[in-house]
Amino acid sequence: MMSIGELSRRTGVKVPTIRYYEQTGLIAPAERSAGNQRRYGKDHLARLSFIRHSRQLGLSIEAIRELVEFSATPNMPCERAHRIARAHLDVVSARIVQLQRLQAELVRIAAVSDNGDIGQCQVIEALSGHHLCDGEHVAARPVDTAAW
Repeated sequence: MMSIGELSRRTGVKVPTIRYYEQTGLIAPAERSAGNQRRYGKDHLARLSFIRHSRQLGLSIEAIRELVEFSATPNMPCERAHRIARAHLDVVSARIVQLQRLQAELVRIAAVSDNGDIGQCQVIEALSGHHLCDGEHVAARPVDTAAW
């Protein structure tokens, strides 16, 4: 058994976040010592490591909650977990395309040779309106994850 501080050190998850995950049911409530301190076990460590890695991959709390629920039924078909992963991959891929467009536009704006004063600065002018951009780089609408 370990304290919340030890669990935090071992997983890299901050103490308030561990408490939040416990309050929202993502991790099971900790046992309490005679002195009423939270005591966490190997299952907590494994679950918290799963959650942290999932968050590092950019999965939403809702998607992680579903995956955690799926893991409680080991005989359940894996297709629903794959759907979540594919849907998140689609979101990440769309974001990469958007970021590449943003990068191209910023490269174009930053490359302008400009020795004038700020009143005639091409960077300021380019940022003043989307109509001055070379191409589309505005974020697409968020993907509807309710269909997962």
